[in-house]
Amino acid sequence: MKMNDEKMGSASGVVIAVSKSDKHTFSKENCNSIKLLKGLGVEGDAHLGKTVKHRSRVAANPNQPNLRQVHLIHSELLDELKDRFNVAAGQMGENITTKGIDLLELPKDSLLYIGETAVIKVTGLRNPCAQIDQFKSGLMNAVLDRDQQGNLIRKAGIMSIVLESGEVHPGDQVRIQLPPLPHAPLERV
Repeated sequence: MKMNDEKMGSASGVVIAVSKSDKHTFSKENCNSIKLLKGLGVEGDAHLGKTVKHRSRVAANPNQPNLRQVHLIHSELLDELKDRFNVAAGQMGENITTKGIDLLELPKDSLLYIGETAVIKVTGLRNPCAQIDQFKSGLMNAVLDRDQQGNLIRKAGIMSIVLESGEVHPGDQVRIQLPPLPHAPLERV
């Protein structure tokens, strides 16, 4: 689905899986639910915190704000990859796997209302790293593309921060609220 200037509620999708890992592993385990904590991320996940938890970013500057509290991937990417890589929800490190939302087309600062109370704010694109090829050889090239102008397209999902706490379950609706115009495109975070 292509994003226009839709109002909240007119554009929506659904959560098909939720995942977390309390260790810095590439893949995360599917769960019956996850709890999003305001300003922190996913309870029980290794990336929980106000400051950055991604190892390479901690090494560069451990005091950076954590703009990668919740990672989302659209299941349509998993469908695209299934014949060559057989990748399932959670295996690419995402916390929330969605269906019916073109996550990559969302502008920066879009709000996603998930389930009854959770609200997250989109901060940017996931920048896939070498761990992707360690998981499945060749997967890095499959999640990178080029547009007609030759610009790099990162397809490995989006990152977000938690604005309002709440439980998230498979089957929960995801409602989108776009930020005010002009919209800023997503960049890697």
